[in-house]
Amino acid sequence: MVTIKDVARRAAVSPSTVSRVIAGSNRISLQTKLRVQQAMEELNYVPNAIARSLARSHTRTIGFTVARQADEAFANPFFSEVMRGMSTVAQARDYNILLSINPSAEEEREKCMRLIKERRVDGLIVSTSRMKDRLIDALAEEQIPFVLIGRSAEKPVLSVNNDNVQAARTATAHLFEQGYERVLFLGGDRRLVVTQDRLAGYKQACYEWQRAYDESHALEAEFSIEGGYRALLEAKERGIAFDAVLAADDLLALGALKYAETSHYRVPEQLGVVGFNDSPLLSFVRPPMTSVRILAYELGIEAMELLIDTLENPAKAGMKKEILLPSELIVRASSVRSGGENTAGR
Repeated sequence: MVTIKDVARRAAVSPSTVSRVIAGSNRISLQTKLRVQQAMEELNYVPNAIARSLARSHTRTIGFTVARQADEAFANPFFSEVMRGMSTVAQARDYNILLSINPSAEEEREKCMRLIKERRVDGLIVSTSRMKDRLIDALAEEQIPFVLIGRSAEKPVLSVNNDNVQAARTATAHLFEQGYERVLFLGGDRRLVVTQDRLAGYKQACYEWQRAYDESHALEAEFSIEGGYRALLEAKERGIAFDAVLAADDLLALGALKYAETSHYRVPEQLGVVGFNDSPLLSFVRPPMTSVRILAYELGIEAMELLIDTLENPAKAGMKKEILLPSELIVRASSVRSGGENTAGR
């Protein structure tokens, strides 16, 4: 797909100059305008499909994009809490939300760009970031208003995030403090920035507690109860010894509890379990589960406020602001050791 940067390179001008030509600025010389227009023609670039549509039309609709299977997305309470926060702000400020759920990153990128081209949304809230994220690259290059929930690994963008590195470090240290020796990291797709950040925090704690990091103790699983359960079964079959699990999501942690139940290990005596997100029902599972409390509702509020403020005040569009929300380890019985043998991974 031809971008503004491609046009700028061909015309030997800056991307911002191309944007001003597209917007019809009278501050650009005729010679420069002609050179940019010729470059657009040569590259078959159609500016009114994206840049001009945002400049001249307002739908009062915000797109929220999720790159997950629909059943997986709605099974995770994190997304419903984010949606609740966004909806609170959108309703108060007279905006609508268009939800886009896509089974793959490539389909997400194509659909998001189509929403912009068809002038169906004024801007986007992106729920997930990946390493070398083509959607974020495309939105940034085309100067589309968007806010990322999470962190971009490649470039500064408007974003709302938790300090996932510090949160995972604290949670892992808690397990070491409780006397667990072989803590296993149970994460999602390694291409996700959130997985990389939480894995980095786990590694930091291992280093600080003088535990050698073992790649075999960092597992990748589908974000679901069954995904976490199967990953631990496979670890056991491979002979990987562990007595505690730091799960990068509560659904994975619930999978760890299922593994403990079917394998007849006592929690927390033989297997410690810590999750992420602190879903509302965790205090009712048995034993009640320790989890890192992520302010998902507040993430939704901050993301929507930041994007609408940017849309209503274009001068803020060039800002690369990051809002960092606090997290808290909520300690419950699943990780507070009361004795017993460490045999869960044997």
